[in-house]
This record gives sequence, C-alpha cells and structure tokens, in this order.
Amino acid sequence: MKRAFSFNYLFASFFGAAMIAGAFAYYNYKFSEYKFFDFKQHLFYTTNDIFVPKAKVYTVLLYSSNMQNVKKIASKLKKDNPILAIDLYQKRFKQEDSIISISAGMNTLLKFIQRFNVYDVPCAFEIQQVKNELYKQDTMIEKLQ
Repeated sequence: MKRAFSFNYLFASFFGAAMIAGAFAYYNYKFSEYKFFDFKQHLFYTTNDIFVPKAKVYTVLLYSSNMQNVKKIASKLKKDNPILAIDLYQKRFKQEDSIISISAGMNTLLKFIQRFNVYDVPCAFEIQQVKNELYKQDTMIEKLQ
C-alpha cells in the first residue's frame, strides 16, 4: 500500500532547491572576488612624474622587461582603452600610443600583485573607475603568451 504523500519527494525538492541556492551563492561570491585599488594610497610613477589616473577604464598589463617585450605583448591586447604597463623589472619608458609605462617601489608592487592575486606574467586585466582614484577590477586576469 502506497502513501499519498512521501517524505522522499519532500527531501528531494528541498535538496534541489538547496543546490540551486548554493550555485547562486557561489557565483555571487566569485564575482564579488574582484578587488579594489586606490591610486591615492599607493604611488606609481611615470618617467617624470607621479601617475594620476585620468581615464575611466584601463587595461593593466603586468610583465617583466627582463623576459618580455612590452610592445609585442601589448599588440596581442585588443583594447580600446589605455594600457597601464607595469614592469616588474621596474624600467620605465616614455608613453607610446596608448601604452602608459608606470612603476613603483617594490613594496607597492608586491601589494599590487597580492591584491589582484597575480601568479604569472605577462598577464592583463581591466580596471574601472569607481570614484576619484579608486578603481575596481572589471575582468578576470588573462594570462598572455
């Protein structure tokens, strides 16, 4: 004899709803993982001056001039916004086209790398202005070859 209402159906539907809620929460967590960076608190330098961001969106390119050529790497990036080229070897060159070479002291570079969880160079990602000199990571980090 079968019962009209089974607790198996109740637990199955509860389990299904819990799985959907868990997937939604995980997706929201992964998206909120993008980091903020304030250029007022951490100083970067161009060839002659302190870097003050002016564009609303930048593509950040992290590389090492000891290992890679910035022009070759930048040519692989198909971006309409200016490129902030941060050399981990700390060499700076004059601005060419839309490539802005910036550098900083080792402590600032380490904080920047840790903030964005960079594990490989060269890599690139976009940052977008939130307020004044506060920027938020807008895309995932893309490892370049």
